[in-house]
Amino acid sequence: MAIYESIKPEKESTIKQFLDNPPEPEMSIDYEVNKKDFVNSGKASSDIKLLLKKLGVSTEVLRRVAVASYEAEINITAHSQGGKIVCNLFSDLVQLFFIDIGNGIKDLEKALEPGFSTADDLVREMGFGAGLGLPNIKKNSDYMKIVSEYNDHTELELLIFF
Repeated sequence: MAIYESIKPEKESTIKQFLDNPPEPEMSIDYEVNKKDFVNSGKASSDIKLLLKKLGVSTEVLRRVAVASYEAEINITAHSQGGKIVCNLFSDLVQLFFIDIGNGIKDLEKALEPGFSTADDLVREMGFGAGLGLPNIKKNSDYMKIVSEYNDHTELELLIFF
C-alpha cells in the first residue's frame, strides 16, 4: 500500500487540529462516478462549486475547489471501475473524498510527476490523460492525502479552506 500526504505549510497547524479532532460536517453529499462516463463526469464537481457559490465562498476558493475536484472526478472516470465522491461542508472548509473501485496506482511517486500518465487510448481520444491531474489537485488543495493499493483501489482526501 502506498500513502502520500501533502500539507500547505501555512495551514499545517489548522489541518493537524482538524484531522486530530474532526467535527461533524454541517452538510454531507455523496455522488456516484461511473467508469468511462465522460458525458456525466464533472457534474459532481460542478454541483459542489455551485453549492459553495450559493454559500458565498470567494471566487478564488471556488476556482481551487473546481480544479481539484474536477481533476479527481476525471481520474475516477478514466482510471478505475467507478467510485464515489463524498463532499463534507464545514463553516470554513470543504473536505472531499474520492474513492474508486479499481486498479489502484502502481507507482504513486511517479503518478505525482507532471506529465506522467497511464491513460489508455480512449481517455486520450477524449482529450484527457496529460498527466497533470494529481499535480493540479495538489496545487489547489491545502491538504491532500492519497492511499492506494495497486490492483485494488485508491482513496483521495482533500481539504480546501475558505
